[in-house]
Amino acid sequence: MVAVVAKPDTHKRLMLAAMSLGFGVVQLDVTIVNVAIDSIGHSFGGGVAALQWVVTAYTTAFAAFILTAGALGDRVGAKRVFATGFAIFTAASLACALAPSVATLVAARVVQGLGAAVLVPNSLALLNHGYRDEKERERAVAVWAAGASVALTAGPLVGGALIAISNWRSIFLVNVPLGIAAIWLTLRYAEETPASRQHHLDLSGQIAGIAALGCLAGAIIEGGKLGWNDIFVLAIFLIALVSAVSFVAIEWKARQPMLPLALFRSRVFSSTSAVGLMINVAFYGLIFVFSLYFQQVARWSPLWTGLAFVPMMGAVLIANVIVPRINSALGAPITVAVGSGLMALACLALWGMQQGTPYAYIVLPFIALGCGLGLLVPPLTSMLLGSVDKSRSGIASGVLNAMRQIGSVLGVALFGSIAARQLVEGLHTSLVVSVVLLAVSAFAILIAVDKWRPIAFGARKT
Repeated sequence: MVAVVAKPDTHKRLMLAAMSLGFGVVQLDVTIVNVAIDSIGHSFGGGVAALQWVVTAYTTAFAAFILTAGALGDRVGAKRVFATGFAIFTAASLACALAPSVATLVAARVVQGLGAAVLVPNSLALLNHGYRDEKERERAVAVWAAGASVALTAGPLVGGALIAISNWRSIFLVNVPLGIAAIWLTLRYAEETPASRQHHLDLSGQIAGIAALGCLAGAIIEGGKLGWNDIFVLAIFLIALVSAVSFVAIEWKARQPMLPLALFRSRVFSSTSAVGLMINVAFYGLIFVFSLYFQQVARWSPLWTGLAFVPMMGAVLIANVIVPRINSALGAPITVAVGSGLMALACLALWGMQQGTPYAYIVLPFIALGCGLGLLVPPLTSMLLGSVDKSRSGIASGVLNAMRQIGSVLGVALFGSIAARQLVEGLHTSLVVSVVLLAVSAFAILIAVDKWRPIAFGARKT
């Protein structure tokens, strides 16, 4: 007897394509800009601090708004919010490409980050709504995540190739046709989610969170340029501290907080969130500094810089594929610790780099660095989701995404400031800081759980 297998619904596949584009362009812009920073600096004459702002303006807005963006989709309807977010992202990308000054570029990057924050949670919400069968939904989410991994991996190479063919403005123009296609597909094929007026927007918490994160990143960036005892830098640090305290107070009292602080009563949730932040400080901070090293010290072109990152990003993708087997054999905590340890060893191997160090010396640690990241992120996510009740998995996932993006912001701000005056020496210091953060991450994840195997953690669900 021959089984007749129905073809996948065309509407669903086209909707999945739109959602995958939404997550894909967000991840593409995380890495594609790094190979363009030196070209942008030459174009506008800005120093390292200006280049840090170009990168962190996007991730700061992304990190600060992602939790509210998910709640907005629940309140208004994910389809409407997703399409609007993509329109904002596309228009901001065009504004980046046409920017006449670095200040205009940074402002456009902020708006682009706001659009990106809308795309990630609402694309997933539309997938969950459109695929009601659990197995179909799992396959759709896997495609959605795989597309983002490919975009993240391809970012440096695509950026380098576009700059070689044209100039740095082309890395933003590539988002325009992708955005237009995704908006059309969404409006045509996505099914709207039910709007719920019960979801309130935590605007006061949102404002305090943006102020805290933006001022902290700004103080670190400007501290590297002006000096840490500069009165302006100290004032921004003070504003960041006051805003952070206000944010905690607001979230503690809010009826529907954007960040439910009760989640952090779980030791596993707190540890995995902190590890997500520390890992991204190390990884994305190092990508920023290595991008400067390759172009300003080694004098490589953007294309060769992009090619240099391909083994690292490819290792992330490969490790994501094989990690389920390793996770099944070792358990999530040990797998995360192994990934962190592998990244730390890679940083130690890179510590001896000097001007003129051949790429053959760099490539294997780069592969280990990417492999370590690819090994730890999926089990880290599973640990975090396993520490909360299923009804709160959406907000828990949003918290991890926000914490990782905050780590990216702080990594670029901190390591860029360290390397601002003497790049090679700053690279060495950044590697040492990364080793410490990664070692702390491995230790923290192992003591966070009562049992290392299986992934049924001893922490009480919140």
